[in-house]
Formats: sequence, structure tokens, C-alpha cells
Amino acid sequence: MGHKSLATIIALQRKTTNIRNLCILAHVDHGKTTLADSLVASNGIISSRLAGKLRYLDSREDEQIRGITMKSSAISLHFPLGMNEYLINLIDSPGHVDFSSEVSTAVRLCDGAIVIVDAVEGVCPQTQVVLRQAWLENIRPVLVINKIDRLIVELKLTPQEAYIHLKKILEQVNAVTGTLFTSKVMEERAEKESEKQGPYENSGGEQIYDWSAGLEDTDDSHLYFSPDQGNVVFASAIDGWGFSIHQFAQIYSQKMGIRVEVLLKTLWGDFYLNAKAKKIMKGAQSKGKKPLFVQLVLDNLWSLYDAIVMKRDKEKVEKMVASLGVKVAARDLRHSDPKVLLSAVCSQWLPVSQAVLTMVCEKLPSPLDVASERVEKLMSVGARRFDSLPERTQELKKAFLECSNEDAAPVIVFVSKMFAVDSKALPQNKQRPLTQEEIAQRRELARQRHAERLAANQVSENPESANTDTDVNCSFPKGQHSEESKEHFVAFARVYSGVVRRGTKVFVLGPKYDPAQALKMLPEGCSSADALPSVPHMSCCTLDSLYLLMGRELEELEEVPSGNVLGIGGMEEWILKSATISTSPACPPFTPLNFEATPIVRVAIEPKHPSEMPRLVKGMKLLNQADPCAEVLIQETGEHVLVTAGEVHLQRCLDDLRERFAQIEISASKPIIPFRETVIRRPKVDMVNEELGKQQKVAVIHQSKEEQYKYPEGVQVDSSGLVTLTTPNKMATIGVRAMPLPEEVTQLLEANGSLIRTMEQFSLSMKEGKALEINQRTLESIQDFKGKLESHLQGRKWRDAVNRIWSFGPRRCGPNLLLNNLESYQRPSVWQCLEGERVPGTALRDFDNSIISGFQLATLSGPMCEEPLMGVCLSVERWDMKLPSLGSHQDSMDGEEKVSDGDSKQKAAQEPWGAAEAYGSHNKRWPDVSVDCYGPFSGQLIAAMKEACRHAFQHQPQRLMAAMYTCEIMATAEVLGRVYGVLSKREGRILQEEMKEGTDMFIIKAVLPVAESFGFADEIRKRTSGLASPQLVFSHWEVVSSDPFWVPTTEEEYLHFGEKADSSNQALKYMNGVRKRKGLYVEEKIVEHAEKQRTLGKNK
Repeated sequence: MGHKSLATIIALQRKTTNIRNLCILAHVDHGKTTLADSLVASNGIISSRLAGKLRYLDSREDEQIRGITMKSSAISLHFPLGMNEYLINLIDSPGHVDFSSEVSTAVRLCDGAIVIVDAVEGVCPQTQVVLRQAWLENIRPVLVINKIDRLIVELKLTPQEAYIHLKKILEQVNAVTGTLFTSKVMEERAEKESEKQGPYENSGGEQIYDWSAGLEDTDDSHLYFSPDQGNVVFASAIDGWGFSIHQFAQIYSQKMGIRVEVLLKTLWGDFYLNAKAKKIMKGAQSKGKKPLFVQLVLDNLWSLYDAIVMKRDKEKVEKMVASLGVKVAARDLRHSDPKVLLSAVCSQWLPVSQAVLTMVCEKLPSPLDVASERVEKLMSVGARRFDSLPERTQELKKAFLECSNEDAAPVIVFVSKMFAVDSKALPQNKQRPLTQEEIAQRRELARQRHAERLAANQVSENPESANTDTDVNCSFPKGQHSEESKEHFVAFARVYSGVVRRGTKVFVLGPKYDPAQALKMLPEGCSSADALPSVPHMSCCTLDSLYLLMGRELEELEEVPSGNVLGIGGMEEWILKSATISTSPACPPFTPLNFEATPIVRVAIEPKHPSEMPRLVKGMKLLNQADPCAEVLIQETGEHVLVTAGEVHLQRCLDDLRERFAQIEISASKPIIPFRETVIRRPKVDMVNEELGKQQKVAVIHQSKEEQYKYPEGVQVDSSGLVTLTTPNKMATIGVRAMPLPEEVTQLLEANGSLIRTMEQFSLSMKEGKALEINQRTLESIQDFKGKLESHLQGRKWRDAVNRIWSFGPRRCGPNLLLNNLESYQRPSVWQCLEGERVPGTALRDFDNSIISGFQLATLSGPMCEEPLMGVCLSVERWDMKLPSLGSHQDSMDGEEKVSDGDSKQKAAQEPWGAAEAYGSHNKRWPDVSVDCYGPFSGQLIAAMKEACRHAFQHQPQRLMAAMYTCEIMATAEVLGRVYGVLSKREGRILQEEMKEGTDMFIIKAVLPVAESFGFADEIRKRTSGLASPQLVFSHWEVVSSDPFWVPTTEEEYLHFGEKADSSNQALKYMNGVRKRKGLYVEEKIVEHAEKQRTLGKNK
């Protein structure tokens, strides 16, 4: 990058009003990187001829090979417009669903976004996702309808048909925006209504909200995309042209003598030009006239393409070139490819960079125009409201809004991700141009060396001297290559307030940092340069190096004013993935990023050579830091597991590990597919759809015997399904029953995990005697959650179930319930935070936590294949304790004191939720008995509870739950059958299929098990010759209908399935696969019909 342009950018960084931070968002293959190339070419960084072919911002090798962007990268551009000069900080983001986490990191740092839509494909699934992400982050979008050349060349539409098609695309985009806006207005309206009504009042009778009233009052005209508002550009990035209506309005106002304002209002819409009256009139459609947009804009484009691409009419082309007043090189006119001539003409007549950047500068906000609503949203962490933050923290809102560059302003920076850079790419390690003196010195050294070599050859041809010479020569390159190329991390960040300078000492605030707690611990008016006491989730560091991000290159900076995007070097020790940096300890950490993709594809990784294990561990740590979505964990089995968002993401992570971070050969297991275990209501029909109990049973006597001996000694099961189990020391008896939860309840529990966690934290703090503050909004959410649970848990068996909830599991916040059905035991409610103060007479019984721990262990690994349970309610209906007297209890403990200690340590390690505090504050419950809540008895009770839960689960009809993807496929009519073939082969289920208006494309929506999805995208592309490509997004968990333990028991089933019933049982196949991977026992015959081996000796 030239010194002049770098100096210009540094100067522009101080003019906050003229800065535009924006990202390019779109579905995969809609032309983001091609458009970015055209914008980069406008600054002379790359040649305009290479724009669209080079894909400059795709700097990785695998991005160039696959032809998709995999990571977001930033570049700063300079754009003069009229009297002003603007600095455009452009971030190109991926469109593939696997990399949507990269989109989240880009959106957070921006104030605006360019949303690109393909003119042929229209609004696609990922377009909706990126519009929602932009909406959630409160950033303003502008629209580019790209690939309009495809309407002319591929679809061969007439200008009139193309106009109708473009109108439909605009309607689709606006429909998505309208849906988001409507949902927001409805939420706000509901909040206002609930505030008027009072937080916990329930009015009698049905309540009717008039939602439309809220929608009518709110102005939404600025939200929608419309060419006459100037926030839409029509373009073909590959051919280098693009225009907004404003450009054509100016051209025709000079030619026709009509005012620009009139043309701006009438160029898009149902208006036509009355040639006789020389007036613009309304009602083009009803009178069968050409709309103004078709007549004045599209007809010209179509005739240009017709002359250059379709007919290749040289005379007509020359006339057009002359009338447009553009200069075309002779070699472009003679070129065999008509696209070269087309882009030469169009890029001068309607340059796409001019149209897009003008729209960006005029329509997108500067950092000074940040909405106060967005600032409050960024500063309100977790469940906390902005009003409840400390005063000093609330004062920082002013610094955000002012975006001041004063020295006194507090520095606030948000790091959205860390990315790895090779040490050679750092500016300090780059080769710089030599000065004249250095060139002269090197020339002199080379001459001396040459003279010495000649002298050595003339003196003698001594072999010894020759050997020493070669030794010296050989040793030089060795030393050069000994240094390993080290990965450096650069933080991708934006300055929200103040000026960031090299060498500044700052606070690094982790996502869990609490400013209220820190301000109490720190002295008044302290700064990061002082020696301070340690505060949780806060550390101090010095900013070593600041970089200007220029796509593939980095440029060193001394300081960066507020409102700019930058890179910060040397932060890898302080920041894992994202963090907030500030000079003020009152600054809150920003709200976490909204990730659309859930990491679900797991693989176990090990090195080919076991001695290289430390390098693998180090490499996985680096990968975890470099990728915002990837997760790295070590399982209980000792396996190193990598969790990614999809197949393409997994492949990229494995390549990075091999080539960059670990630099060793690794082997990855087959994907570890997650399942869940559940129980269902007893089915009423058997496998051949006959009503149960009415068929004639065949003699399967051994099966009924197996039923009797199924449960081990000490476990009793009655006919109603209650499992009773006694601990080995016969001191406690537990009775547990398992029931399936309604599907709506399971979904509700899964969606409200964070609320359940908040309730759990409140209960723990109550046990410790502390009071945890929960803001009003969270209390309302918990109240609403409780109300929904009560409405779903209706009927006799669920009577008062919500108030009897003992715990949630696994990990105390999962989609399973433990109910307290003991009449003799009234324990504190899990809804304590709503009741305010504790209800009198409700104390915790001893070993209460042992029961909860047993339940947590049982729900964490079920009996079918050690996978977590889901949608199961376990009800404790009996809990008898025979505690010994004081003396005998202590005698029995004397010999086992060491065991007790170890047990307590193991218990503490098992339970990170603070079980130790749960017992200490209630010593007065059993005054005559000394109870050791951490002794062997506690462990026995946990084990007994776990076993009781497992046996109760096994008594009900068990089923596996598979993770499901929603799959959206766009395909043409001729390959529809092949797509259906691939889906049905992989257990997929079609939900809907619809044809896109005006095209021959079908959109197929289906669900597909994650277990069957590996290689699915490749297979579809192969079978359809690349005409269909699927988008897979994790959706939900679904019960696999077949029973993994099913064997035929009736005559009809024997006739239908045969004696062995060895037709493929999908659930059994999944279950055995998981059991084999975990090293559990699998009941299967390994050899069938084996023949006796005949040796050579026997044949003689």
C-alpha cells in the first residue's frame, strides 16, 4: 500500500462524521466477494480487469479452491464524493450456513450493511438469516440486487418481465423486514399492556389485544427498501456495472427537461411517459403502457447486451460507445470474448463501485449516529436491564453516543474475534524497500565476496580448503530454516469511544465481568496503570501493536481514533474469543454475539504418532481461539473432541490443524452423532398396526421369564411402574416413577435454559444466606415461563406438578424434571425468586442434595447408550430413612474416616454447583442425630437414586431421539426426482415444495437426521450435476419411531417380520453404533453359519 493512500486513510480516521463501517451480507454465491472486488478496485489496490476473478478478500487457499468465503475479512477504502472524502471500513462476510458465526462477528462491529440478493434466485434461507442478524444488532441495511445480467442472458426475459420479476424480489425482501418489525412492535405492545396490568395480575375472562393499533401508530416507512428512497442499487458485479435510480434521474432531467425530484418519484412505480402531452402519467399497467423504469432504464441495458453479447453487431456497438461518450481500447473491441467489451463499456458508463459507495455514504449512518437503543442493548449483559447498572456505568452511554476523540474520553473497544496471521505477514517482518545507501552497501559487499572467491580459486586447488568452503556455504541455509513459522493472533476490533494508542495500559473484561462487583472492590478513580487487587474476569494488559486491516495485508498504526475498525496484536494471552477492552473499570462487557448456527458435528482427534500428542493439544488450543464457532473439549474417556457447525466447517478446521496450528499428521474419527434418550406413552397398536391385547399370543415363554429376572436384587417394580430400591446398608428406600413429558413442555424447558440457570443461582444464594438481585424483566420472564408450564401440564396426573418441581436436569438446567411427590416432605420451591421471601416451615431435609445429584447423574447418561435424557419426568414417591443413633453412627464412621474424606472430595468435584453450601446452614433439622452429609451413606444414596431412575426409565417404552437438520434445497424441475431419491435413501422427510414465481426453480424444505447427513451435500451435487445444493441447519430433536428392543411376540408379527425379525431396525442400528463407540456391551452375533477351516494338511 502506497504511503500517500495510507496517510490519507490515517487522516480520514479522525473525521468521525465521514466514516462508514459496513459489512456485505448475503446467501452463499450471491456475489459478495465479486462486489467487494469492484469496490477494492476503485481504490487501485487491484486492477479493475481482475475484479470478480481475483476474489481479493478470499485470502485462504481453500477459499479460492472451493469458491466460497470462509472467514470475514476487512479492508479500508477511500471514497471522494462531492466536496467530502469518506473512509469506508468494509467487511466481507461468508454466506455459507456453516460460517454464520463469522457473520455475527462482522455485524457487531458495523453500523450498516449491504444486503445482496441474486436477481434469479431471490430471497434464499441465508438472506433471511442475515436480515434477522442485522435487525437484532440494530444496524441499517441497504439493498443490492445483483446478477441482473442473468435475467438477460440465462432467463432471456423481456425488459417488462424483468421489471415485474424485480418488483417481486423487492416485495420478498420487504416482507422479511416487515415480519421482523411487526414482531418487535407486538413485543413492545405486550410489555406495555403487562406493565399497565401489573406484573403478576391475571385478569379474569379472555383478554383481546388490538395489535393493529400499535402497528398503525409506529412509522415504518424508513425500514423498507425502495429505489425511490435511494437505498436500492441494481447491479451486475461480474460485468462491473450498477446503478441507482438517482443516476438515471440526473441523466434524463438534462435530456427531457423534467426536474430531478419528479423523476426520482416516478422512475420506479406505475408511471408512464405520455409522448404527445410530454407528461409523466399514472396507470401504466391499466393502460397497457411501458412503465418509465422499463422505457428509460431497462430497454437501454437490454439493447446494449443484445448488441454486444447476443448479436455481436460491431456497427451498433460503435454507435452506442460514441453516444455514451466512453473510451474503449482497440484490443477490447477486437477481443473474442464479448464479456470483455461489455465490462469495458459498462464499467465506464455505470461503474458499480460509484453507485454502491454513493448509496453507502448517503444512506448508512456514521459512528456518531448510533442509536441510544443499540447502546443500551450492547451494555445490558445477560438478564440485567440498563437501568439497574451502576451510575458510573450508565454515564458511559454518553461516551458511546458522542464517539469522542478527546484524550479525556474513556477508551472502549470491543473485540469480536481473534484471527491467526502468519508471522511473515506482520508489517514488522515484511521486506521494506531499500534506500540508496543500503543498495550501495550491498553492492560493495557482493563485489568483495566475488573478489575473494576469485582469489581463492587462483591461489591453489587445495581440497581441504574447498571442503571447508562448502561446509561454510552449507551451514548458512540450515540456520535460516531452523526458525519455525509461528502463528500470531490479531484481535478483530472496533473503537467505540476514545483514542487507542500503542503502549496504553487497559482493562480486558471477560464476558462474565460484573462492573457493580468490581467497583466495590476497586478504589475510587483508579486506572489500569495502578497496582490493583484481583477482580474476577478482569485483567490488565498493554496494547503492543495496532494494525490497519487491508484485506490480505496489515499496516502498522500508532493510534486509532473512535469509530474505526482495527486489528490489535499481542492479545492472545488475554483474550480467548471475544472481549471488551476499556480504560474504565465501570465499563460493562458487551452482550454476547448472536450465533445462528449451533455447533453439533463432533469428531474425536488423535495424532498418527502418539509422541506428538503435546503438539496436537497446543494446536487445538490455537484452533479454539482462532475460530469463533468451533469448540474443543476433552471427554471423560480422554478423547480430544472437536465440535463444529457442519461438514464444510469441520473440513476447514481439520485442514487448519494439519497445516497451520499443530503441523502434524492427525486422524479424525467418524463424526460422533449426538442422540437423546426418552420414554413415550404406551403404544395402543403393535408393529403390524393391530390393537394390543387382542391378538393371539404365540408361545414365547422364555420372554415372560426374562421379564421376571430383568431387575437385579433389591429392586422391586409394581404394576403401575413404581420402582422401589433400597441402599446397600439398608438405611434408605427410594421409590421413583418415570413419565413422558408433553412435547410442548420439553421444548419450553429447552428454550428457557438460561432462566432455569438464574433460578438455580438464586436458590443456591438463598441456601448460603445471601440475596441475589434479579431485575424485574427477568422476574416477569420467569413468571411467564411458570404460567406456560402450568398451562401445558394439565390433567389429573399433573395436578400441582409445577409447584412440586424438585430439580431440572441434566446440569440443573436441562429438559427433564424431578418431581417431589412425598407428602411428608415440603421443601423450598424452585420458584423462590418469585415468592420473594422463604415460605415458613420449609426446610431442606438432610441428603436432599444426594437425591438431586443422583437424578443429575441419571439424566446425564441414560441406560440405552449412555446419552443424556430428554423429555422425561421422574417422580419421587417414596423416601424412607432409618438413621442410626448418635453413638452407633459415630462408631461406624471411625474406621471409614479416610473414605469419607475422599468421598467428599470426589463429590465436590462431581458437583460444581456448590453442594457443600447446601447442607451447612440447616443444622437444626435433626437435633438428636449427627449426620455426615459427605460420608459413605451420601454416596450410597446418590447411587441408589441413580439406579432407581434408570430402572424406572427402563420400565417405560424407551425410544431414541435423533438430532434433525432442516434442509432447504433449490433445484430445477428436471433434477427434482433425483433430489427426492437421495432424501428418501437417507431417511429424510419432505415438508413442502414450492415453485418460485417467474423461474423454473423449486424450493424443497425437508428434515433430515444429522446421523444421515454426512456426504449428503456431495451426493446431491453429484446426482444433480451441480444443479442443486442443500443448506443444512440444526433444527430440533425428534423421536425415532421404532423401538430398539422390539422382538416379534404375536402370530401376525411372526408372519410379517419372520422368526428372526432381522429387517433393519433404524433405532437399534443407531443405538448399537453409539454403544460400540463407547465400548459398551452390544448384543449381536459376530459369526453366523461359520464353516470349519480346512487346512492344507487335511487335503493331502
